[in-house]
Amino acid sequence: MTSIALTQFSHGGGCGCKIAPGLLAEILSRAPQGIVPPELMVGLETSDDAAVYRLNDNQALVATTDFFTPIVDDPRDFGRIAATNALSDIYAMGATPIMALALVGMPIAKLSPDVIAQVLAGGAEVCREAGIPIAGGHSIDLLEPIYGLVALGLVHPDRVRRNAGGRVGDALVLGKPLGVGILSAALKKGLLGETGYAQMLRHTTQLNRVGITLGSLPGVHAMTDVTGFGLAGHLLEICRGSKLSARVTLAQVPLITEAVTFARDGIVTGASGRNWAAHGDLVDWPADAPPGMQALVSDPQTSGGLLVSCAPDAVQDVLAAFRHEGFGQAALVGELTEADPSAGSRIAFA
Repeated sequence: MTSIALTQFSHGGGCGCKIAPGLLAEILSRAPQGIVPPELMVGLETSDDAAVYRLNDNQALVATTDFFTPIVDDPRDFGRIAATNALSDIYAMGATPIMALALVGMPIAKLSPDVIAQVLAGGAEVCREAGIPIAGGHSIDLLEPIYGLVALGLVHPDRVRRNAGGRVGDALVLGKPLGVGILSAALKKGLLGETGYAQMLRHTTQLNRVGITLGSLPGVHAMTDVTGFGLAGHLLEICRGSKLSARVTLAQVPLITEAVTFARDGIVTGASGRNWAAHGDLVDWPADAPPGMQALVSDPQTSGGLLVSCAPDAVQDVLAAFRHEGFGQAALVGELTEADPSAGSRIAFA
């Protein structure tokens, strides 16, 4: 670990520093409509993970950007986590990344060139693992450290996997366990031990490249990654985009063991409360849910897992793809259901 604690410079870390869902929706509702060319396959309409632009009959360009303030103190680990998280949006669309640009904002008077270089090195390390170059970028002097990527990828137009293609009866499979945001809260309070930190780092730096394989499976109808709005928030995006509802079995949701303990003790992020305030009225919550579980399903995940909506007969293929790529805790967590026309999209946890 470095002697510089990066989290001391940030008011919130990782995807937990995203603008709250309700406020973001209000801001976007007031933004003017831009040009929408016919080649734009995916834009702002369903809050998808990336934009998709058709280049020709065989190729579509996938473009996204993601950056945030430090979720950990170690600069190299911060860079690795931020880069992994940014590339996840490419994989969530079923695409293969081809190139990235770095986005860097650092308090130059407070951080040494060596520390900043370690952040960049961490990001470059992940991009090498993904097989792509960081071909440029932009940097500014800023009060809080931020780092992330503009990521570009390619996919066949027929293999684009949106968050809006779910079908009634589809199974829901989650690739990574929940609890990263809670571990980050424990870290900032000085409560996270070496084992917990190792778990946090393992999950946040595991590339979601399995999305490429999942996008090629005909039984996969919709896909997204679970990040700053938590499982409930991102599942609601699938439901709204697909005009459906969902049912989730809490006992089947994979969780990080250390995070469960912290959640029971009330150690959670402020963002989980903001997330619940934004979508809690659209959730049917069981009275006998385990303590801390509400915070876990609304916990902001940094570099979280892929959430897949697939035909029931494709579940084993989806789980096999996850297992092959090292996602040992991937699990079937629920299903998509008909939405009540009068109530709209909802999630029923049981």
